Amino acid sequence: MKFTKQITGLSVAAAMLSVVGIAGASAANIKIGIITDRVGNSAAWAKPIEQGLEMALKEINNSGGILGRKIELLYESDQSKPDVSATKARKLIDAGVVAILSISNSPSTQQAQTVTMKAKMPHMTPANSAGYLTTKLKNPYFFQMGPLGSTQIRTLMAYNKKNNFKRIGLVKDNSGLGTYLGRIFKQSLEKSGAKVVVEQTIEIGSTDAIPQMQKVRAAKPDAIYHSGIVVSAMSTFFKAYHQLGMKQPILGSFNLSVPRYLQVIPGMLEGVAFIDAFDPDKKQSRAFIARYKKAYGKTPFSLPAYGYDGLHVMAMAIKNAGSTDADKIRAAISAIKGYVGVLGAKGASVNFAANRAGFSTQGAVVRVIKNNAHGPVVHSGY
Repeated sequence: MKFTKQITGLSVAAAMLSVVGIAGASAANIKIGIITDRVGNSAAWAKPIEQGLEMALKEINNSGGILGRKIELLYESDQSKPDVSATKARKLIDAGVVAILSISNSPSTQQAQTVTMKAKMPHMTPANSAGYLTTKLKNPYFFQMGPLGSTQIRTLMAYNKKNNFKRIGLVKDNSGLGTYLGRIFKQSLEKSGAKVVVEQTIEIGSTDAIPQMQKVRAAKPDAIYHSGIVVSAMSTFFKAYHQLGMKQPILGSFNLSVPRYLQVIPGMLEGVAFIDAFDPDKKQSRAFIARYKKAYGKTPFSLPAYGYDGLHVMAMAIKNAGSTDADKIRAAISAIKGYVGVLGAKGASVNFAANRAGFSTQGAVVRVIKNNAHGPVVHSGY
């Protein structure tokens, strides 16, 4: 009898351990994969996005997590290399993530998408702007949250038209992205009715842009578009601009929203207009700025907001799905409509119910650099 009682007791204990084990498994962290770049060409952009992710992670977990479980972020760096990004996507899937966020460059995200599509893994990029990410592959599991390049350009063209800039000087550097942006600027300007009357290239590594800028000045443009991204060439451009006493308004790309340009060439960017997706005067943005300052001791810009909004949207989708099942998460993302986050102009919202590229077409803004800082919004939408 005693033996039977012992067996029964052990059985009860085993059953209790089994229940505890099951409960423990249900309380395991929900893993979300992050494909970032920590050493490659996109590292300077990816790092602040990571800060936004970590801010959102802390907020979500401090509020109880999702479905009674904490979120855990698993990071993999792809060095901005597409083949590596695909390998990292596979590694994250094998590690048991329920979704992946890509914050590297667009070509790398596209290659990673070939892996996540086959695995039917929910996959989102909070920041990549290339329109082909949601058009080349018919992938219902992939979503794009930031403003498309086309939205950014159209917003800048609307600002150009509002200011009646008809004759345009175009200056670029000879980097791949600088050349590409220059081509897009020219095509978009001429399509909108403006005319590029002079076009000049500043070679990377050059120390003098006076000859190029003299030609720009001689053409008497109403405004100058600058598509360069390399800091050294940009510094050379602005030095020549100021040395020649030029006064034409300067308009630039989204890259000028990154503070490092203000830090490297302080005081030279005053009055420059640039495209952005962040309105610091929006209610949600003001709250985000205060929290970010407390966490990192500095004023945020748009890139941390991409990561912050991206993780909050993915967390909301998992919560709405009521499950970590991939198909249910995908359906929950697809149903998101009217989400108002930190990013975007006042009145803009994310709408994946209409398009897998969910950022509002009216969400991009034009801001002006003032007192060597990213200044106020002077235009939004198109």
